[in-house]
Amino acid sequence: MKAIVIYQYGSPDVLRYEDISTPSIKPDQVLVKIHASSVNPVDWKIRQGLLQPLSGYNFPKVLGSDLSGEIVEVGEQATRWRVGDQVYTFVNPLFGGAYGEYVAVPAANVSYKPQNISYTEAATVPVAGLTALQGLLDLGQLRPGQRVLINGASGGVGTFAVQIAVAMNADVTGVCGTANVDFVKRLGAHTVIDYTQEDFTLQEIQYDIIFDAVGKQSFFNCQKVLQSDGIYISTVPTVDNMGATLQTLLFSSQKCKLVLAQPSRRDLDALRDLIEAGKVKTVIDRTYSLSDIAEAHTYSEMGRTVGKIAITVNEGLQTINID
Repeated sequence: MKAIVIYQYGSPDVLRYEDISTPSIKPDQVLVKIHASSVNPVDWKIRQGLLQPLSGYNFPKVLGSDLSGEIVEVGEQATRWRVGDQVYTFVNPLFGGAYGEYVAVPAANVSYKPQNISYTEAATVPVAGLTALQGLLDLGQLRPGQRVLINGASGGVGTFAVQIAVAMNADVTGVCGTANVDFVKRLGAHTVIDYTQEDFTLQEIQYDIIFDAVGKQSFFNCQKVLQSDGIYISTVPTVDNMGATLQTLLFSSQKCKLVLAQPSRRDLDALRDLIEAGKVKTVIDRTYSLSDIAEAHTYSEMGRTVGKIAITVNEGLQTINID
C-alpha cells in the first residue's frame, strides 16, 4: 500500500510517499481502507522531532492520526462490525498510521461515520472534535447557561468548541484575529473578541470556563477573568500550565486542566449525533492529496488555518468546503 513514511525527524522534506506492507490485524481490531485523513499540529510536531521523548527513535515511521474509511477486514473478536461499514476514528498520533491507504484500528475505538457528510469531512472531526468535546464536557463539566470563552475560536479545535458550547446552550465568547471575526459569529458565538484589538484577560467579565484551544494564555494570566470556581482548560501542556494543574488540584477553587483527546466510541457517537442534527459542521480550510502531504504540513505550520486541513487518500472523492 502507499503511505507517508519518515526515516528521520526534520522539515517537510523528510516525508516520503512510498510503498509499504499492508498491516495485519489482531483479533480485537478491524482493518480500515482509509478514504481521508487530516493534518493536526501534533503530526508535524512529531515530524519535527519536538516530541522525541514520547515518539521515540525507531524508524521508519508512518505519521497521521485522523481517519475515515470503510472496514475491509474484521478480527474474530470484533463482532460489532461488518466488512463495508463506513467508520471514522483516530489512532494514537505517537504511533501514527493514518497517512496511508490502510490501518489496523482497535474495534472498540471505532464509530460509524456521520451519514450526512463526506469521508473527507468526517476525517477532520476525530482529534479536534474529541479535544473540544472532552475538554468542555468531561473536564469543564459544561452546563447550559454558563459563560464560556474559547481562545483560538477559528482554529481546528476552536471551531468545534464554539459549536459544541452553543449546542449546549452556553453563553459563548470566541477570541480570534480580525479576519475571522465574522466567521466565528457565523459559527454561533454570541460575542467575538478580536485579540489584535482587545486583551480578554483585562476584561471585567468573568467566565465559568476558559478553553484555550491554542495555548496562547496561561492559567495565571486568566485567573482574574475566571469565576471563583471557574475552570481553565488548555490543549498545550506548557510548564506554567502543568504546574498550575498540580497546584489547583488541591489548593484552589479555580482549576487548571489539560486536555488530551482519547479515542472513545461513545464520544464519537455524540459528535456524530451533533453533526447529523446539523448542530455541528466541519470547516475545511484546504484539501490536499496524500502525495502532497509536505505542502499540507507547510501550510499548517504557518498557523493561519481556519478549521482543518483535509487529506484525501483515494482520488475522486467529493470534498465539501463549508464557509
